[in-house]
Amino acid sequence: MPTPPMTDCRAPGAALRCLEEWYATPLGRELAAKEGACLERMLCDTFGYYLLQVGLVDALDGVLAGCRIRNRILLPDGPASGRAGQGGRVQVIVDPGRLPIASDSIDAVVLPHVLEFADDARQVLREAERVLIPEGRVIILGFNNLSLWGLRRQLARGQRQRRVPWCGSFLTPFRVADWLSLLGFDVEIEERMMFRPPWRRTLFPDSTLFDAMGERLWPTFAGVFAIRAVKRVSTLTPLKPSWRQRRALLSGRRPVRPTVRLVRRPGGAAAPRTTERGPAR
Repeated sequence: MPTPPMTDCRAPGAALRCLEEWYATPLGRELAAKEGACLERMLCDTFGYYLLQVGLVDALDGVLAGCRIRNRILLPDGPASGRAGQGGRVQVIVDPGRLPIASDSIDAVVLPHVLEFADDARQVLREAERVLIPEGRVIILGFNNLSLWGLRRQLARGQRQRRVPWCGSFLTPFRVADWLSLLGFDVEIEERMMFRPPWRRTLFPDSTLFDAMGERLWPTFAGVFAIRAVKRVSTLTPLKPSWRQRRALLSGRRPVRPTVRLVRRPGGAAAPRTTERGPAR
């Protein structure tokens, strides 16, 4: 049996590994440049001790090298071509839905096109929420299903061999934002990119016109979206008890205040009884 091409994602767990190969194509290199610039903008004001990236280790390695968070943990979903153990990196192969990371220990999580190729996208977001510290940030890159890229994916359904990235389950930014909201995240930044059709590069030598028109006329139909959200944690604020004087009973012109006097019972102790004192004359 012939070995399937590297861009074929029919094998279990091979999608993200094949996506690294697809980024070497002309269309992939153009997308990597735009996503790299987007990540630089989203990470420029992100600080902390640890940054976690799942998938796409090599395609975006140069961008994360300039991040202010120096301790980076790279978790590819399969063997990566990059060399581990250099540049302060720790590289482990894991399942994105079951991260071997302690809870509340990561300052930023980067998920480049992980949700589209995960078995359970919501479980991946739940894991990201678990490992993030309060006020930690998650950055998501995804292919937009409401675009020409999503149409290209629908056309690929009838093909005998579906290859990356068209074999993924494309999402919409609105659905991802809803999932983040349910997990307690607040969306801070949203960006859209790649408005050009995802067909042959020779037909569209310059995508600047498509980007300029798309950002103004149809931003919803961008091929790729980026979302940065912050993890909010509700805390209980202790309130001091409010000691207020009992309100006076209003009767006539002057306030009437309740008084207490002792009534002695026959053969027993004195029992308090509340009476009303009239206004002073």
